[in-house]
Amino acid sequence: MGKTATEIREKKEVKVTFKNIDVHPKAKSRVRVHRMRKRRKRVALKVIILLFLFVIITFTIWDLRTSRFEAWLFSDIASRFSYWMEPGPSNAIFFPYTGPYDKRLGYSNIQDYVDNLIENGYNVESQARVSPAMIEANKRGIFTIYREKTQGGLQIFDRDKKLITSSLYPQLVYPNLESIPKIIVDTLLYIENRELLDETYPYRNPAVEWDRFAKAILDMGIHKIYKKHKAVGGSTMATQLEKYRHSPDGRTSEGKEKIKQMLSASLRTYQNGEMTMEARKQLIVDYINSVPLAACPGFGEVNGLGDGLLTWYNADFDEVNRLLSSDPKLLSQEEIKKAGIAYRQVLSLFIAHRRPSYYLAESPDDLKKLTDQHLKLLYNNGVIPLAIKNSAINAEIQIRRKMPPQEEKNQFVERKAENTIRTHLISSLGANDLYSLNRLDLVVHSTIDNQLQKEVTNFFLQLNDPEFASSVGMVGYRLLGEKVSGITYSFTLYENVDGANLLRIQADNHNQPLNINEGVKLELGSTSKLRTLVTYLEIIAELHKKYSGMSVDELRQVDVPKADKLSEWVISYLCTASDKSLKAIIDAAMERRYSGNPGERFFTGGGSHTFVNFESWENSKNATVTEALQDSINLSFIRIMRDIVNYYTYQVPGSTARILEDPTNPLNKETKQQYLKRFADKEGQIFLRRFYLKYKGKMPNEMLNMLVNDVNLVPARLAVVFRSVKPDASLAEFSAFMKTQLERSIDEDDIKSLYNKYSKSSYNLADRGYIARVHPLELWTVEYLMHKPEADYQELAKESAEERQAVYSWLFKTNREHAKDLRIKSLIEVEAFQEIHKSWQRLGYPFDYLTPSLATAIGVSGDRPAALAELMGIIQNNGVRYPSVKMNELHFAKGTPYETNMIVDKNAGEQVIAPEIAQAVRKALINVVENGTARRLNKVFMTKDGTVVPVGGKTGTGDNRRDVYSAKGSIIKSEIKSRTATFVFLIGDRFFGTATVYVAGDHAGEYKFTSSLPVQLLKVLSPKLMPMISPGPKFIRYVPAKIAEKKSQTEQNSDIAEIPINAKPPVTLPNEAKPSLKPAEKKSEGLVDETEEAIEYSVKLGTFSSKENATELANKVKASGYSPRIVTEKTDGNTLHHVYIGRFSNDEKAKEFGETLMQKSPNVKEYLIKKVPKANPKKP
Repeated sequence: MGKTATEIREKKEVKVTFKNIDVHPKAKSRVRVHRMRKRRKRVALKVIILLFLFVIITFTIWDLRTSRFEAWLFSDIASRFSYWMEPGPSNAIFFPYTGPYDKRLGYSNIQDYVDNLIENGYNVESQARVSPAMIEANKRGIFTIYREKTQGGLQIFDRDKKLITSSLYPQLVYPNLESIPKIIVDTLLYIENRELLDETYPYRNPAVEWDRFAKAILDMGIHKIYKKHKAVGGSTMATQLEKYRHSPDGRTSEGKEKIKQMLSASLRTYQNGEMTMEARKQLIVDYINSVPLAACPGFGEVNGLGDGLLTWYNADFDEVNRLLSSDPKLLSQEEIKKAGIAYRQVLSLFIAHRRPSYYLAESPDDLKKLTDQHLKLLYNNGVIPLAIKNSAINAEIQIRRKMPPQEEKNQFVERKAENTIRTHLISSLGANDLYSLNRLDLVVHSTIDNQLQKEVTNFFLQLNDPEFASSVGMVGYRLLGEKVSGITYSFTLYENVDGANLLRIQADNHNQPLNINEGVKLELGSTSKLRTLVTYLEIIAELHKKYSGMSVDELRQVDVPKADKLSEWVISYLCTASDKSLKAIIDAAMERRYSGNPGERFFTGGGSHTFVNFESWENSKNATVTEALQDSINLSFIRIMRDIVNYYTYQVPGSTARILEDPTNPLNKETKQQYLKRFADKEGQIFLRRFYLKYKGKMPNEMLNMLVNDVNLVPARLAVVFRSVKPDASLAEFSAFMKTQLERSIDEDDIKSLYNKYSKSSYNLADRGYIARVHPLELWTVEYLMHKPEADYQELAKESAEERQAVYSWLFKTNREHAKDLRIKSLIEVEAFQEIHKSWQRLGYPFDYLTPSLATAIGVSGDRPAALAELMGIIQNNGVRYPSVKMNELHFAKGTPYETNMIVDKNAGEQVIAPEIAQAVRKALINVVENGTARRLNKVFMTKDGTVVPVGGKTGTGDNRRDVYSAKGSIIKSEIKSRTATFVFLIGDRFFGTATVYVAGDHAGEYKFTSSLPVQLLKVLSPKLMPMISPGPKFIRYVPAKIAEKKSQTEQNSDIAEIPINAKPPVTLPNEAKPSLKPAEKKSEGLVDETEEAIEYSVKLGTFSSKENATELANKVKASGYSPRIVTEKTDGNTLHHVYIGRFSNDEKAKEFGETLMQKSPNVKEYLIKKVPKANPKKP
């Protein structure tokens, strides 16, 4: 509320009254003192504030000039950033997700690569751990602080750790500041930061130039108001390096990103301490080596001055450095001219990095103008001498538009090993392409023996010389003839080591990227007999498993179809044999006999066929299965395949063959109708595909002429053809066609009559095909392609569904049961081959289907050498499929916080066929070399002391023929388009592979070689291979723990429960691992007392086929103070020795002990927890 006038007046009176009061002098003095004190305090406060501001300003100015405080602060923070390596996957790691540098070197994708490799049979052997401070900084947006690499790229080493190939990028770099010509350094500093190497301030932070930064902010502010004002960036070399390495797309998108760059650059500068001169020198080196210079076609992304000179100017890096390091006074006039050119190239690239794509690719003329301007400024400021300036101004330099391809003689041949590794890497990592793969910071330790690889490759190249080929025994009967060129040789060798099949050699002389060992489908002839044999024995083993537990009376009650000869034989064997073990019946199955008589006709592949043997003497032979493989008798294996087909025909669940053979079965009639419909559809698709391949890509008139060429020149037939494929054509068009085709004249009335009589609507498709004597679907295909020439086969198949049924409508109407049964039989055969395909594919067959014909046993379905090698590896390794390994270690980002080391999982082996089958087949394959088609290799591989190294294998020869069909479906021409001969082999206990000879093209029919040629090839190569093959210490095949456990039945207990453990390093050592504990103490820690229940747990350390190896491991563990025990068992004729340690009350205690043991003992690499009966259980 406001004061009244009276109150105001009274207050004034009081004041006046107060002034008139006579005050005591002491009081006045105290007042004056009080006022002076207040005045002094205010002055003092102002002085303090001014002093504080002075100190702050002085400190700021001092730090801006010296960076002393920044040095202390950032070095302290950076000192907390650390990383180190530990075994196993890391739980303290992160990966960058943005930034060209991180993406190019693959750091952004390491986790994806790790996941893909784990799926492909690798484990994380060790990985980096980073400090909590580094993780926290990363969360706050700071780029990872560590000493970054200037170069990165794929490096591949061989088995001996010798470099095979290196793809380092950038390719051309300076190792240190001293190696860079002074004129280049001075030029860069003049353009970017002239005070960078000033030694006056040893603590200076090169990440920030405050005057430059302030000007940039001021320019930016003015630019926002006045758009014509040019805003110049305030980035230093250090922040630029952070930007184009780690910012998204190498750009500064916002102010926040700029702060991240400045902070990251500062921390990176001080990571090695407060003094920064060495860091500043290294900054210059890194900047010059990594400055981005756009992308050059034919080369890709260009980074660094060295690569820039090479790609954009085709300049010799070493020569440029020599010229620019020399004193111009000591150079000749010609050298001065070259030095001017070199300097202009260097300067232009330093200028171009501001807008590299624009200056180098779009507008080189603008770059030329800027370069001229800078040359004058550099001379005026004493950076370059007059001679260099004048020479550079007058120099004419031309920017290249693309890098020319680097062509080298035999470049693909000599790089087969590295290209094989690269191709495998792309699929294993999930990488995009070879370009990105080559730039990964990745070291690969391959399994290749590069020295042998080179020797074999060089040998193949020499075989083009007739004299050399003849001198090494490659020319002769069934080998090479007079023509030795134009042939592709391929050789692959694997070695089984520690649970993996390691690729040692993969060589060929095909000077193209294509790898015929893995990349194509080849006719490999009789090598298919090996797959057929394995399938045959697998069926015997399956039947043995099914019937071996039955009594003789039960076996005699089994109903076996007459055609199922294999089931009949197994039952007969089990009824009479004294030894009914799997091994015994497999051995007996190898002695069954099959005739080689070619006189029989076989219904297969939808028709009646005959087959021939390679040698006439085989026709009268009634060979055992072993002999049939030994001599590669075609007819014997045709009959074996027939037995296999019949087995699957009758033994698959819900067998259609059984239903159709039983006329009383109510499903008989219904099943027949279903099969007839399926036959019509399948038969129709076979012809449809043939006609599509014949006519695709042809012009309409060309298609018509091709169709008419297969038709007899009968007016009615020609009329049907034309009216079927061109139903909308006019009478005039029809008349012109008929007159052109018929040699004799035809009058117009007849033409008109034919035109009307044979219209498309007058007859159905089947009738029109019958009249024209042309397959009805060929008429339909030509008509469809004339209207839609771009249609693919899938579209034709979809649109022709009704026509395919209509074409075979007679099949449903006819009363000829025999005709129906033949077609049903062909479909049942197709179903049987689907079951056979499952068996083959499980053992590595590479294709999605088999040709449903008995001829598949002799090679018509095709194969790949690599797939055959995989099968041979299974046989060599006792029925276990070990992973085929080309790389046994992959080391990502070595020396960085992202470092990850991957190794092969040696426990990835899988038992895919019974050991008894593998052993029988291996024995038969060795017999092929000792007595059969590969006997020229017998006793070839011998050690120095004369010991014969056993060799086994299977030969095969195949022709890939192109058959030309007439309209009626008969073959009118057959051409050999390629010829292949292959030998798939095993050597000793560890080695296996393939040797292949291949020729393709119109001249393939001129070569007469057989599979004797690849056998001879291996023989000639044997001296080169023998040093590696020669046995050293006794070979002990590694048995993965899971397979050993699955197979075994110990002498102590036949029912064993296993708990596979993924071992992890323990944190503490449990008392059970301390041998000094007393028995009473051990019980309290979890060991089982004899009075407790009769089940306990034990730690299994390994399984060995050699007792010496088991004892060796046990002794090593004993040396550490433990008491392991060896348990020996016999199973399926094999003796295995298991090493166990400890007895525990529960699996958790056993697991804890196992983890501790792995940590403490370097000899323990893995373990399993076994549930075992108690040694001395308490009796009730």
